[in-house]
Amino acid sequence: MPIYKKESLEVLRERIDLAEVVSAHLSLQRSGASHKALCPFHEEKSPSFMIQKGEKHYHCFGCGAHGDAIAFLMGHLKMSFIDSVEYLAEKFHVPLEKQEEFTQDKGPSRSVLRDALEKACQFFHFNLLYSEEGKASLAYLYSRGIDLEFINSFQIGYAPKESELFFKVMHAQEVTGEVLETAGLIRNRRAFFLERITFPIRDVSGNVIGFSARKIREEIFGGKYINTPETPLFKKSHVLFGLSYCRSRITKERTVIVVEGQIDALRLIHTGFTYTVAGQGTAFGEGHVKELLQLGVNKVYLALDADNAGKEAAVKIGHFFQKKGVEVLVVNLPEKTDPDTYVREFGKEGFSKLLQSSQDYLTFLFTHQSKNLDLKSPSQKNGCVEAISVKIREWEHSVMVHESLKKLATLADVPEKMLGVGQDILPPEIHYKKVGKVSFMEVNGDKILETDLLRWLFLAGQTIPRLVEITQKNITPDLLKIEICRRLFTFYFEKRPPDIFSVGIELQDPESQAILQEIVQKKIYFQKAEIHLMETIQKILERNWMEKRELAIVNENLQLLAELIKNPPKVIL
Repeated sequence: MPIYKKESLEVLRERIDLAEVVSAHLSLQRSGASHKALCPFHEEKSPSFMIQKGEKHYHCFGCGAHGDAIAFLMGHLKMSFIDSVEYLAEKFHVPLEKQEEFTQDKGPSRSVLRDALEKACQFFHFNLLYSEEGKASLAYLYSRGIDLEFINSFQIGYAPKESELFFKVMHAQEVTGEVLETAGLIRNRRAFFLERITFPIRDVSGNVIGFSARKIREEIFGGKYINTPETPLFKKSHVLFGLSYCRSRITKERTVIVVEGQIDALRLIHTGFTYTVAGQGTAFGEGHVKELLQLGVNKVYLALDADNAGKEAAVKIGHFFQKKGVEVLVVNLPEKTDPDTYVREFGKEGFSKLLQSSQDYLTFLFTHQSKNLDLKSPSQKNGCVEAISVKIREWEHSVMVHESLKKLATLADVPEKMLGVGQDILPPEIHYKKVGKVSFMEVNGDKILETDLLRWLFLAGQTIPRLVEITQKNITPDLLKIEICRRLFTFYFEKRPPDIFSVGIELQDPESQAILQEIVQKKIYFQKAEIHLMETIQKILERNWMEKRELAIVNENLQLLAELIKNPPKVIL
């Protein structure tokens, strides 16, 4: 992870126009010397999210949310600090200088790669619209109901059959062969994309980071779709096609539509379903699920192709989400259709009705798994039910496992006790320990508690000074057990940073950045800030008091034990 010089970050801070940043994601209205909008951090009908003219901070008079441009991008769009900084630097044309120890990076910088990919995107787009060779691809797109407005909106392009023209155009724009290769645009001295329709893949900031390319003739070498190979910018297992157009709405509504193909995704987005994403090819995996979970998604519509491959993919993808406790609904597209063809025929209203009639995942799974079975056969029925129950027990949330087993019993018409309902069956790999594993994820109760304390200080301390006062009266660094939390706590009271950007400028090490990410991405309720802070402090005091009491028992220090019992901890106001 790059570490940037404080001087360049300070320049960036001065250049940022907060209203310009926020207006790209919220509908800002001018009101006198300020801008206002509906707050993205809580539900409201009248705008209370305000940005005063010339100010570097926003404030919501409804929920108390307060922060700078970095806090907005990290909290609303779930971007990392470094991604937020790089996004703002590009937006406001501020060059970022790296610290000396990070200047030895090999290969072209990320900004140079992005520039090359943007130039390639423009070349492909121009080639589709104006070259003789591009006419066949243009006719194909028109035949699929993709008009000129659609093509221009998403900068769809065409990569020519021969590499020569591509190389000439790139070299004329001073893009070197090393940059082209590092960006995934050439391999073995040939253009990577040849004779294919190109769909730009963008990061959350809208920068081109790669391409997905479709052939229009079967005899063209390779699969129907090919993607940019792995590069410093493009990681296939984590990139979601279409997310750059939909991230804001997905984050706000916590709902997403997952489709298979790029055209499916773009069609739905263009029609108004701006909460649609696709994996890169058919391999929608757990990395993609993780990306959506980080955006807070709790409901997923699977709108995959209405063929057997699509249904098998729905089984797999649905399992990934159900495993994490996310509600999954499977869209029942008619046979031999996909979202693109359905929307073209029935429009936005028709697809909306289709979403409303979606089937819950477990019902879909049972229907799909049993479609070729004779459920009157005890053996076949047993095999089907057993296979599904095993899958359910892999899910990580015990209530979901319990309720799903009950539902499976109803669907299969078998007694609940035969599936172990009510027998305290927990999913595998879950262990209840103070520090242990929950489905391979480390859970540290002390870290969660101390991060909560930091959250109140960093996010609300400037607007509610009373929180800082209460904390100072009750907590000292030695009461915190997690070293990084202790360091951030000390930093806060030494520096009193006015905003998240100030914290990030001072603390760019990966560990601090990770905690900062945790702090910003959890919603806090400013209306009850003092009550919740006192609860957190009380828990920290009680934790330490309990540990001292246990130590006194072990050491048989009866005098200390008696004193501790006599004086249980209490928050000082």
